[in-house]
Parts: sequence; structure tokens; C-alpha cells
Amino acid sequence: MNYEVLAFALYFVMVLCIGIFFFVRTRKDGESEKQYFLGGRQMGPWVTALSAQASDMSAWLLMGLPGSVLAFGLGKAWIGIGLALGTALNWIFVAKRLRKFSKVSNDAITLPEYLQNRFLAKKPVLSIIAAIVFLISFTIYVASGFVAGSTVFVSLVPGLTRETAMLIFAAVILLYTFLGGFRAVSWTDFLQGNLMFLALLAVPIVCVLVEDLDPSAVNTVYTNLNDGTEYAFVANLFSASWQDIVSGFAWGLGYFGMPHILVRFMAIKKPSMIKKSATVAIIWVTISLAASLVIAYLGRMVVAGELLPDGAQATVFIHLARRYFPAFLSGILLAAIIAASMSTADSQLLVASSSFTNDIYKPLIRKNASDKELVWVARGVVALVAIIAYFLANARGSGAQAIMELVENAWGLFGAAFGPVVLLSVFWKRFNYAGAVAGVLGGAIVDILWYNLLSASTGVYELLPGFVAGFLCAVVVTLVTKAPSAEVEAIYEKATDPDYDE
Repeated sequence: MNYEVLAFALYFVMVLCIGIFFFVRTRKDGESEKQYFLGGRQMGPWVTALSAQASDMSAWLLMGLPGSVLAFGLGKAWIGIGLALGTALNWIFVAKRLRKFSKVSNDAITLPEYLQNRFLAKKPVLSIIAAIVFLISFTIYVASGFVAGSTVFVSLVPGLTRETAMLIFAAVILLYTFLGGFRAVSWTDFLQGNLMFLALLAVPIVCVLVEDLDPSAVNTVYTNLNDGTEYAFVANLFSASWQDIVSGFAWGLGYFGMPHILVRFMAIKKPSMIKKSATVAIIWVTISLAASLVIAYLGRMVVAGELLPDGAQATVFIHLARRYFPAFLSGILLAAIIAASMSTADSQLLVASSSFTNDIYKPLIRKNASDKELVWVARGVVALVAIIAYFLANARGSGAQAIMELVENAWGLFGAAFGPVVLLSVFWKRFNYAGAVAGVLGGAIVDILWYNLLSASTGVYELLPGFVAGFLCAVVVTLVTKAPSAEVEAIYEKATDPDYDE
């Protein structure tokens, strides 16, 4: 019996059971869009923290980051540093305020709805723009998750075709998201966050205990037999170019505009619980990113000679897990890679669905739709987005390449378009609706133009100039237009009341 496959099968059964449990629970408690999209704002601090971080950190944490550092050295760690700082700042400065503001803003359950309600806007211009961006971008994001998950699945299950692996992976995610909604996604992400954390700690600890390590081995230069690339490990963190360092910090700015992370802040039961969630989340991401770097460093001593000549550095975690653990345990550890892909794809699937249902279908197509109808429309959109994402992920040639390029820049687009607006909406009383629209459009336009015209020549990640432009547009337009009404200012006053904890 293949015990690695058995471990995967048990893992998939477990996440499906979570989806079924919350489907039954939701039908018993009464279905509503708030329940399906936001878990009824009943998430505890631990689930909120770990589900947010698991949905943030995809398979990149276990494959992309350690693989890049294994090949080229610690200079490639700056994105991880930027993400750690961005995570901490987002939890410390935005989380509690956004939870309070979204509740005061007519109990908004999506980010587009929040931006609309925050300014008591009568025309849903901003929410529709945001919802369309979310729907398109997250469909592509989900497709990338399917690609990553199926790639790992094929490498772990001999004889399985890419199409079959993707179908299984997509079907499992679709089923528990379709059935259980936000609570199922959050609880599976909580489970997957713990599994990722365990795997990231277990592999380097056992490696240090078992191996007779030779630190000088990290300095060996390897050559890729396929394309001739030389892999020389650079141990100095500050040897990276200024573009890499600046871009790493720019990645951190993206957190202020990430819908699938921000929605976790909105779902916690009470604002006062944010402090505990923030502590858990910051510790989790700091240790996880550090462990990923340690895995790369140890892998350079132990398995670099096996991986780098073939350009297989992204599989360093897989090789080390199989090297030190028996089949069933290694299967559980390797399920963490699948968990990383699933925890990101399921959150993005749900946000894409909520954006269409709550911000397009409800206000424009069926204003009087019942809660039951909205929930089933949401489930239909979950299925439709998953199907479209599946076919996108199965694209060949330039199509697949185009998808991956778009995914790489979606983080920048979200961060530049929505990051400044979210920050200003929770910190600036004078901020108005015209400024919010200008900030979203200005940040998005500059991000796209910079990527197409200046990114290659400057080496600067487009999120940074896009974020600065979005911020300036929002501030300038706000100052030259009419101040918000007394009713809008009252929202700010109530949300910033230190005694408000609902």
C-alpha cells in the first residue's frame, strides 16, 4: 500500500467532512448571505488568525521561497521580509479598525460593499468597479491555485495525470466551499495553517538532529544542466540589489488591499479579539517564513547536488520530508503543500462569489432577492468560477503563460488600487467618496501602466508607484471636493469610539 497516498486520501476526506458539517449546521441555523460569506461574524481569534495567514501563504511558502533561496541565496529572502512586515502592520493598524468600520457601515459583508456604505453613496459605482476587478482577478488566482495544487499532486502520486490531479484537487475545494461557505473555508484554513506550521518546523528540526551537516557545503556552485544557469549561494542578506530590497517592502504594502485577507478582519466576533488574533498571526508568519529560509539553507548542504543540476530546487521540501520520515508521516507533511494551495484557492473562490452576488446581483439584478436565493446564487457562482478556473488552468502554451503572468501582477493591482483607500477610510475623517473612487482608479491605472512601460527598465515592482499614485489621487481629490456629510462623519466617530466593541 502507498501510505503517502493514504495520508492524502484521509486529508481530503477530513476537509470534505468539514464542508458537510457546516452545510448541515447552516441549514439548521438558517441560511443567510452573512452566514455564507462572513460566518455570521462569529469567528474566534485563533480561527481568524490562522485562516487569514493560511489563505495568504500559498504553496509559495513551501516551494517557491525555499527553492529560490536554495538556488541563489539569502538575497532572495527580501520578499519574505516584506511580507512579514506587511502582515504585522496590517494586523496592528488595520484589522481592528476595519472590523469596527465594516460593522458600523450598515453591517457590510464584502470589501466593495464596505467602501460603498462607508460614504453612504447612493450610486454603487465604486462597489461595482471593485466587484468586477475581484471577480476577474480572483478567477485567475483560483486557476493558478489549481495549477500549483495539481503540479504538487502529480509529483507525489505516481501515475496520476495532470488533468486527473487537477480535477480531484478542484473538486474537493469546490465541494467544501460550495457547501459550507465562509465557516467551512475558515475552519479548513485553520486546519491547513496548523498543518503548514507543523511541517515547516518538523523538517528542519529532524534534519539538524539526523544529518552531519557541513556548513561549507553551501558555498558549492552548481550548474543547471538544462540551461547553464549557475547557482551560487550568497549568504549575505544585504547583497541583494536595491530593486530587490525595495520590491520586497513593496510586496508588504499589498496586504492593505488584499480582499481575501481583509475579510477575515471583518468576520471576527468582536473587535476586542483582534489583539489575540494579531499576536497569533504575527508569530505564525514570522516563524513560518524563518523556517522556510532554514529549510533552504539546510537543503543547500544536503540535497542541492541532487536538485540544482536538474533545476528542481522548488522540490527541496518534498525531498527532505521523504528523506527523514516514513511514508505515512511524509504523506502528512507533504499534504501541507496541498493545504497551502487549497487554503489560498478556497478563500479566493469565496471572495469572487461574494463580490458578484452581493455587489452586482443583489443591487442591479434582483434587489428584492431573499437570503435563500442569494446563498444559492453564491453557490452557483462558486461552481461557475471553479469551472472557468479549471479550464483556464488547463490552458496550454501562451494561454497558460498569460495566466501565470497575470497572477504575478494581481497582488500589485489589488495593493495599489485598494490599499491606500482602505487605509484612508479607517484613519481619515475628511476622506470622501470622490477621493475613494479616484484612489482606486489612480492606483490601478498607474500600476498597469508602470508594469507595461517601466517595470522591466527600472526593476521596480509596479505596486510601489501604483500605491503612491493611488494615495496621492485619493488625498488630492478629497481635498478639492466637498467634505463628507455629517452622517458620514458620524460613521467615523462611532467606529473610532474606543468603547465600541460590537
